[in-house]
Amino acid sequence: MEQKNYKRTTVTAALPYANGGVHIGHLAGVYVPADIYVRYLRLKKQDVKFICGSDEHGVPITIRAKKEGCTPQDVVDRYHKMIKDSFHDFGISFDIYSRTTSETQTKVASDFFRKLYDEGKLIEKTSKQYYDEEAHQFLADRYIMGECPHCHNLKAYGDQCEKCGSDLSPLELINPHSTISGSEPVLKETKNWYLPLNEYQDWLKKWILDGHKEWRPNVYGQCKSWLDMNLQPRAMTRDLDWGIPVPVDGADGKVLYVWFDAPIGYISNTKELMPNDWEKWWKDPETRLVHFIGKDNIVFHCIVFPVMLKAHGDYILPDNVPANEFLNLEGDKISTSRNWAVWLHEYLVDLPNKQDVLRYVLTANAPETKDNDFTWKDFQARNNNELVAVYGNFVNRALQLTKKYFNGIVPECGELLDIDKQALDEFKDVKKNVENLLNIFKFRDAQKEAMNLARIGNKYITDCEPWHVAKTDMERVKTILYISLQLVANLAIAFEPFLPFSSDKLRKMLNMESFDWNQLGNTDLLKAGHQLAEPELLFEKIEDEVIEKQVQKLLDTKKANEEASYKAKEIKKTITFDDFEKLDIRVGHIKNCEKVKKADKLLKFTIDDGSGKDRTIVSGIAKFYNPEELIGKDVCFIANLAPRTLKGIESQGMILSAENFDGNLSVTTIDKVVKPGSEVK
Repeated sequence: MEQKNYKRTTVTAALPYANGGVHIGHLAGVYVPADIYVRYLRLKKQDVKFICGSDEHGVPITIRAKKEGCTPQDVVDRYHKMIKDSFHDFGISFDIYSRTTSETQTKVASDFFRKLYDEGKLIEKTSKQYYDEEAHQFLADRYIMGECPHCHNLKAYGDQCEKCGSDLSPLELINPHSTISGSEPVLKETKNWYLPLNEYQDWLKKWILDGHKEWRPNVYGQCKSWLDMNLQPRAMTRDLDWGIPVPVDGADGKVLYVWFDAPIGYISNTKELMPNDWEKWWKDPETRLVHFIGKDNIVFHCIVFPVMLKAHGDYILPDNVPANEFLNLEGDKISTSRNWAVWLHEYLVDLPNKQDVLRYVLTANAPETKDNDFTWKDFQARNNNELVAVYGNFVNRALQLTKKYFNGIVPECGELLDIDKQALDEFKDVKKNVENLLNIFKFRDAQKEAMNLARIGNKYITDCEPWHVAKTDMERVKTILYISLQLVANLAIAFEPFLPFSSDKLRKMLNMESFDWNQLGNTDLLKAGHQLAEPELLFEKIEDEVIEKQVQKLLDTKKANEEASYKAKEIKKTITFDDFEKLDIRVGHIKNCEKVKKADKLLKFTIDDGSGKDRTIVSGIAKFYNPEELIGKDVCFIANLAPRTLKGIESQGMILSAENFDGNLSVTTIDKVVKPGSEVK
C-alpha cells in the first residue's frame, strides 16, 4: 500500500491499567506488535518515538485499594514498577514509560479540559445516578452490583455482566446494591460535563468510513457499528475522589473521566520526554500518529479520543489504529481475577532468557483478525521445530563449520554453481516481502517471511553438504560457507524487530558492529577475511518436563478457582416467608426439548404444566445436557416469572438448576410420581 511520506512517526501503545501485572494477552494484543513496528522504523533510520505509561486512575484502582486496606497511590506505585520492569525485561523499547499520576499529566489534562470548557465544546447535564446513603458518595458503575436482566446472574456489575458478557447500565440491574456498604442505593441528581459525540457523527463517518478504509476490518467494522447506532453525548467527568480534579468552579468532588484522562497521557508523556520539542510530535501535520491497542479500546481510540482532538483543534489525528483481537489461554479466556494467565514476571523465573521464544510464539499466533489461542504444547513445538530445528540449526552449522575449517574467518567466494544461484534467487525477495507486510501491520506474516529466509539457508546448507564436500574440494566449501554466512548475517537483520535478544546475540557472534534495514538483502555483508566470534547455540530445545510443569500450574489454578468459588457460595440475605410466597414454583413434565438455533447455550423446553396448555421455557443449560437426556423428566420451574424473549422465543418461566462448584448445572428433578402443575412448598 502506498503511504504518504511523513517526517516522523508517533507510536503509542495502550496504557496498561496499574492494578495488576502484565500477561501474555497484553503482549500479544498490543506491546509486541507495537515494538516490532517501532524497531523496524528505527532500523530504517526513520524518526520515531514510542510512547506509553501506566493508566493509574479510575474505579478498579479504588476497589483494589479498599480490598487491600491501602491507598490508591500505594496500589499504582506497586504495579507501575512491576509493569515497567516486565516491559523492560521483554525488550519493549519505549522511549518513555511514564504514568498518569505525574504532575505533567495533571497539568496537560486539566488544560485540555479547560480549553474545551472555555470554548463551549462540552455540555453540562444533570442526571440521576445511584448514590450510597451509608457511604455518602455517588457510585461508579463498578461499585453497583445486582441481577443481570438477561441471564439473571446475581453478581452482575453496573457496566457489564461478566457471566453473559452483556453491556449494562446500572439502571438495568434488578435489585441493585452498593458493593461498598451493601445497602440499596438511591437515585440522586448530579451534574457532569459531557462530550457531545453526536455533534461529530457526520465528521466521523467521513473521516473513518470514507477516509480510512485501509484500517483493519475488525477496527473499521466496530467503528461502523457504533456510527450506525448514532452516537450520544458521553460524560467526561465522574463523581469520585481518585483522579484529576475537574478544573472548573462548582466541580468539587468530581474528577476527569478515566477515558478522558488516559489518552491525554500519550501527550503528557511525550511532553515529559521532550519538554521543549513535544509539540511537533502531536501538532505537526507531517507527523504520523499510530495507536496500538486491543479490541476493547477501539471505540475510545477511534471515536472518543479523535473527537477530543478535533474539538481541541490543535492536534493531529491518528493515521492508523492497528487493534488486535484477544488471545485465549489453553482454550479459555484469559482472566486476571481468576489468575488464568501467564504472567511475564513469572515466565522469566520459570523460563529464564527465553523472552524471544515467547515473542516469536505470540507473533506467530497473533490475534490480528480474530481471537487466537496460546497453548504450551504449541509453544514447545514452535521453539523446537522452528527456532531450534530451522533458524538455530542453520546458524549453528554455518558458524561451527567456519570455525572448524577456517578458524572462524569468513572464506572467499568462488565460482557460483546453479544451486548457489538458486538459493540467492529465492532470497532476493525476502526484504521486499517482509517490508511490505510490516508497512500494513501484518506482523504474523512478516515474521513468517523472515523465517522463510532461515528455511532457505537451512535447505541450502543441507543440500550442499559441506561436511562431505570438505573431503575432496575445500575451495567449494569456501563458497558454500561464504553464501551461508551472508544468509546468517541477513537473518540477524530480518529478525531484529521480532527477536531483538537473539539478533543481538547473533550479531555479536558474527562480530558485526551494527546494521540497518537497508542492508537486508545484501549478499556481501561479511567480507572475506572477517573474523567471527565464538559460536554459541542461538536457541535450545525445551523438554517435556518444562512444559508439563507449566500446564500443571494452570491446572492447579483452575482447581483452586473451583474450590474458592465453591467456598464463596454464602447464604444470601435473609428473606421473609412472604418473600418466598411470591414465588410460584411448580412441577413440570418435559414433553420435548431441542437446541435453539444459533445459540450454543440455549435449550427450548415444551413443558406440561398441568394447565392443559403447553408452556415454553428457554434455559441456558445446553452446555451440560443433550436435549434427549431431558425428555420425559419431571422438573421444578418458576411459573410466575415475567416472560422474556431469547433468540426470538418467549420464555415463560425458569427451570431450576443446581450449580456445582465447578460451574456444571444439574436440573432439579422429582424422585416420585407427581402430577404436572403441583406446587413446590
